[in-house]
Amino acid sequence: MTSTLTISHLTKAFGGVKALSDVSLSVAPGERVALLGHNGAGKSTLMKVILGLIAADGGEISVCGAAPGNAQARAHVAYLPENAAFHSALTGLEQITYYMRLRNEDISGALPLLDRVGLAHAANRRIGTYSKGMRQRVGLAQALIGHPSLLVLDEPTSGLDPVSRRDFYELLDGLAADGAAILLSSHALTEVEARTDRLLILSGGRLVAKGTLPELRREAALPVSMQIHAHETHEAEIMAALPAAVRMNNAIHLTCGQDEKLTTLAQISALQGKVADLDVIPPSLEDIYSHFSRRDGQ
Repeated sequence: MTSTLTISHLTKAFGGVKALSDVSLSVAPGERVALLGHNGAGKSTLMKVILGLIAADGGEISVCGAAPGNAQARAHVAYLPENAAFHSALTGLEQITYYMRLRNEDISGALPLLDRVGLAHAANRRIGTYSKGMRQRVGLAQALIGHPSLLVLDEPTSGLDPVSRRDFYELLDGLAADGAAILLSSHALTEVEARTDRLLILSGGRLVAKGTLPELRREAALPVSMQIHAHETHEAEIMAALPAAVRMNNAIHLTCGQDEKLTTLAQISALQGKVADLDVIPPSLEDIYSHFSRRDGQ
């Protein structure tokens, strides 16, 4: 499958300081990819290069089959910044209608777009009366104009309440199902852990890890945690059978390496009626992110 976005060995420096070093990645149609990294990792620079706002110093980049920033790429790319700003005196409907005219789109689609992002009820209110979350949804509506092939989203859920965040990711799921490629930057790791297909971790301008969550778990090789709840009177027997276990918060806690997980589960299973319940807790995305960032010296 041809990728919507392809980047090979991209470099960019500002005054001798490398913002991006040898970055290579791709985003395919229908794929939701999360771009993670600390402040200053290079995420914003990378997005600006993709959008054609700044030029790379080296490497190759193809955006929807064209050079970033040219007419073909602009026609197929949508961008939502972290803090979307609009004219406070315009209504939501007037603002989206204005953007649709700029893109030569049928303005009759303005209200359906606002309805799609949950703003139909406030379409005729001035944007100056909107909350931050509502303004963010106006930004998302403008990003959807023209059925873009690539969406570049910078902290897109900033200011949204939990229900709106859920609705936002459901909307992204639908766009991806329709073939849109999605690249989103986020610090909300618990959100992207469950709602994206692949993860990219930038650190110090370098891409230090990329892959699916299971792939990154295997690469990081972080320990798996297990929380065992004993039937009454059997705790001591479980502790004796599992010498590495410790008591913590009315439960028995145990950690093991990824390659020891099945063996450890077999040991616990052999205890049969002595165990009332068991929780297996794999490394979270936050754990994985911290691992790769520390490995890079950040």
